[in-house]
Amino acid sequence: MNFDTIRVMTDDIGVATLTLARPDRHNAMSGQMIAELAAAAELLANDDKVRAVVLTGEGDSFCAGADLAWMRAQASAARDERIAEARKLALALRALNELPKPLIGRINGQAFGGGLGLMSVCDVAVAVDTARFGFTEVRLGLIPATISPHVLARMGEGRARRVFMSARIFDVNEARELGLISRTVPPADLEAAIEAEVRPYRSASPQAVAAAKKLARRLGPEIEDGVIDETVAMLADTWETTDAAEGIAAFFERRMPRWQV
Repeated sequence: MNFDTIRVMTDDIGVATLTLARPDRHNAMSGQMIAELAAAAELLANDDKVRAVVLTGEGDSFCAGADLAWMRAQASAARDERIAEARKLALALRALNELPKPLIGRINGQAFGGGLGLMSVCDVAVAVDTARFGFTEVRLGLIPATISPHVLARMGEGRARRVFMSARIFDVNEARELGLISRTVPPADLEAAIEAEVRPYRSASPQAVAAAKKLARRLGPEIEDGVIDETVAMLADTWETTDAAEGIAAFFERRMPRWQV
């Protein structure tokens, strides 16, 4: 299968690397990328040769969140269109979250907004020590709704509330404390760190790995259709507020929103 915004490559021992491939856009997620991530998740789930999947970004960023063109389209879209687009992202995240293979995040740089959603569906994430993170949606008058089930499952409510609604940028040390990442390494050591995470799966039963992951998900917070429906509806509600209109306008006009002091 050919993709335009991502790359999928599998090596001789069954390690697939899923790369976000829009480095000129800091790997921001467009509608096309969301669709391709969902298709890649299905492809990898059904490929018996794949033993583990590494999720990473091309260039200096992991994922900067939503694509600007996608944001412009959402700003003028009708409510049902906004819900449909948000649900596509929610389903792509769920497909990656339920991937019956270990999903290892190779966090090669900054991650904001939806990029933190991608990190949260990884089974383990290793980040370069120069990376920075933030749930920046509220700066635009929006909320991190679509990614929220996965973020809360990863961090827990108490830790999430520290960073979920302030748009504060935080470093790798805090990201590790929050549970978003498990290790930080200098950029030169990232490949070795990812190899160390992948190596144990070479001697593990693929069927048992899949069953163990399914068990962990079964005992963790359920992210079912009702949760997805509720979160995308909350996002659609927020898009209709005066603050969202002001925040989006200010962003594209390169000015401060009226609430900023």
